[in-house]
Amino acid sequence: MREFLTGNYAAAYGVKLSRVEVVSAYPITPQTSVIEKISEFVEKGELKAKLIRVESEHSAMAAVIGAAFSGTRAYTATSAQGLLYMYEMIWWAAGSRVPIVAGIVTRAIAPPWSIWTDHSDFMTLRDAGWAMLFASSAQEVLDMTIQAFKLAEELMLPVAVGWDAFITSHTAEPVEVPPQEQVDYFLGEKKKSPVAVDFENPFAHGALAFPKDYPKFREDIHRTLKAAGEVYSNIERRYCEATGHECYGLVEEVFCEDADAVMFIMGAAAGDAIHAAGELRRKGLHVGVARIRSIRPFPRKEVEKIARRASKVIVFDRSYSLGFGGVLATEVRSVLHEEGVDTPVISVTGGLGGSDLPPEYFEKIFLKGLGV
Repeated sequence: MREFLTGNYAAAYGVKLSRVEVVSAYPITPQTSVIEKISEFVEKGELKAKLIRVESEHSAMAAVIGAAFSGTRAYTATSAQGLLYMYEMIWWAAGSRVPIVAGIVTRAIAPPWSIWTDHSDFMTLRDAGWAMLFASSAQEVLDMTIQAFKLAEELMLPVAVGWDAFITSHTAEPVEVPPQEQVDYFLGEKKKSPVAVDFENPFAHGALAFPKDYPKFREDIHRTLKAAGEVYSNIERRYCEATGHECYGLVEEVFCEDADAVMFIMGAAAGDAIHAAGELRRKGLHVGVARIRSIRPFPRKEVEKIARRASKVIVFDRSYSLGFGGVLATEVRSVLHEEGVDTPVISVTGGLGGSDLPPEYFEKIFLKGLGV
């Protein structure tokens, strides 16, 4: 069934199709319409879920953690300051190994105040033990949201699905919404969560860990996320088989096979970069775009393979590690160094606070990278 949906409405449809049982969130621009649409589904009886109204994002995350401890499928969504407000509970969610899903409608962090997109908020999750997926279209928001519940339940870790404010969140486009029976087949019967409260077999949650035991918990999450790339790839393949939707992999490659310069990029701006690459290829310049769809797990093998073929690597970031550089560029450089790939890396940061990124902007970056 084809619907005309914004990215936020696509997320709500993904939640409904996943038969989520508990939703808790606090409204914040540009996330609000996600929860409004879910609330509408609940009100109409199209989604049999408990919608918990709370006074803050911190409480929203605490509520879905509690819901996951009861064995229910739970969801929340937020942006920018809201994500920072729930940050204590972000770490509790990962450390407690609860399989919740959070939609992150990316927005620049204040001050100064901004309601427009960059990826600074999303990247704060990088070290917290969450799986992190990033969509670039409303279609992908819907598909990734459904896939995220499967991934969370297989990893026993929370999963964040990010998408850009307004460019994706509030722009409507045709979206193929899979039938409920296809999603039910894909998700399968919900397994009993090993962390769910069981009154017949009680055990402690969040107890004190002594120094000799504490590292084991962090190391286990680390190993799980490092191995999660193959897990997600298999989940995406099974989803595409069940629905007939397109698979992209951890990295979507466009014009990369023979490219002299490849740009790694994440999010909706990839569309403008691809348009720019197409224009330059018509002029005889071999450039390509590699769209990163997962930050955790980080697509190490894919990045290495693409970089080895290219003469130049350009990494475009919409977030800074202030005082150091682009976050995505740091990740890419680390992988290439560890794998012995000596392809030069050019780091470019732009689009902060929603500043415009037209195709012409990316053409200039490509030309500079090629030394033209």
